[in-house]
Amino acid sequence: MRGLLLCGGWLLAAGYVLGSCRHRCCPGRNNACWAPGTHRARCYCDSYCERTGDCCQDYQASCRHAAVGCVVGPWGPWSSCSSPCGVGSKGRSRQVTVPPRHGGEPCPDLKQRRGCLGDDPACGAAKGVAKVLPDSFSRDFRDPWRRAGLQRPEEAPRRPQPAHRAHPAASAPGPPTNVISPVCPLPASSPLPSSCGFFRLTQVAAACRGQPWSRRLQRDRRVCVQCWGDTHHGHPRCDGQGLQGARTFWVAASVAGCQGSWVREALQDGCTCPSPALVFV
Repeated sequence: MRGLLLCGGWLLAAGYVLGSCRHRCCPGRNNACWAPGTHRARCYCDSYCERTGDCCQDYQASCRHAAVGCVVGPWGPWSSCSSPCGVGSKGRSRQVTVPPRHGGEPCPDLKQRRGCLGDDPACGAAKGVAKVLPDSFSRDFRDPWRRAGLQRPEEAPRRPQPAHRAHPAASAPGPPTNVISPVCPLPASSPLPSSCGFFRLTQVAAACRGQPWSRRLQRDRRVCVQCWGDTHHGHPRCDGQGLQGARTFWVAASVAGCQGSWVREALQDGCTCPSPALVFV
């Protein structure tokens, strides 16, 4: 009995009163915010105890009269759309001006997000689907008729013509009449302007495993795609170059079903992609 009295005196001296919330008020739900109650039971001093009905007997007197609820400032402006073209999201936030104390009301949400549709003026460039081939294609097949093993119209068989003595003046060299301008990208020695597009592959179809060159197209890999073509406002442009940071789509022109998506990370004018690389067609 004497020991219990001494223990009780020590608790009182230390400020631990049975069933008391003195110096123990906590905001929200906090299972560690409790005090020893009667009959070896625990009572709580967090604001959640008002819902569960297990508050200490002096909770209202000790905690609620000194409670300070959270105060927040006004919402800030909405951010720009995360996607320059198509579906994206935007957000806004607000700051806490007065934090909660002594079991006061906790702070509400400080951030909000909502959907948006990016409508950049250059979004039209992101709608095209890029057609690509390996860079070896532009070096080995400069004639579009030769690619599929077809015969050029100018090389179709003709009836033999009777021989005529050529007039000296008619034998002078002149411009060829059967030259076809290549429509595929030109090699690095071409005088046409060029640019290098660096893309991060985000999706690759399983059909791309069908050819040795297309097996290198793997998700999360960075590829360089060469553009040889006409200038647009002083810069070479190819269909499917897309926009910086925007997700666009591509297809391998010589492998059926090989397609996917990528994100352009950089675009550099006047350069040549190191092999192995791709070319726009």
